[in-house]
Amino acid sequence: MLVDNFKNQNAAAPFFKDVSSVQKVAESRLPTEIGDFRIAGYRSLTSDEEFVVLYKGEFRENIPTLVRIHSQCLTGDVFGSAKCDCGPQLRRAMELIEREGRGAIVYQQQEGRGIGIINKIRAYALQDEGADTIEANERLGLGVDLREYRQCVEILRDLGLKKVKVLSNNPEKIEALRDGGLEIVERVPIEFEPSKNTLKYLTTKKLQMGHLLHLVS
Repeated sequence: MLVDNFKNQNAAAPFFKDVSSVQKVAESRLPTEIGDFRIAGYRSLTSDEEFVVLYKGEFRENIPTLVRIHSQCLTGDVFGSAKCDCGPQLRRAMELIEREGRGAIVYQQQEGRGIGIINKIRAYALQDEGADTIEANERLGLGVDLREYRQCVEILRDLGLKKVKVLSNNPEKIEALRDGGLEIVERVPIEFEPSKNTLKYLTTKKLQMGHLLHLVS
């Protein structure tokens, strides 16, 4: 498994206030095809946003734990879209956590990097005409990435996590975890060989958005 070591990059993490702006409001057991997990629902105390966290095992501050912030992708997570790698990433994260017996996935309901499902479908139509994922958003007058991860990190801290192994290719998510006071021990990439449907999408994410992708040239 390819990993990046982050042990020397945590010293400069900025100061954060240990005050939570999220609240756990529901929790249950969730058996899945991959394994048995716990599922909890959180609400923001500052907006109408809701979050779901899927997790497994007992968490201790001194044990590095697999974590992922997964942004909602209805087309990929539910319908199996071949235009992106979101669905496979989510499933792989669950498989790795099941294998290790400990970990958490915060499912953030910010569809299409924050533009919503309707605008995402509009962006898809522009991509069908040749635009890349960034150009499509810009032609719609929308931001390239409107997501904000602070409350996702608060949820991980609420679970009792301190040291984490990050399941992500997105440097902004990694920075958010560090800024939120978590110690990043490793980055565990979740990558898949590009297909004809995902090559342009992944190339744009690597070259224009700085995603840490090794399988895209």
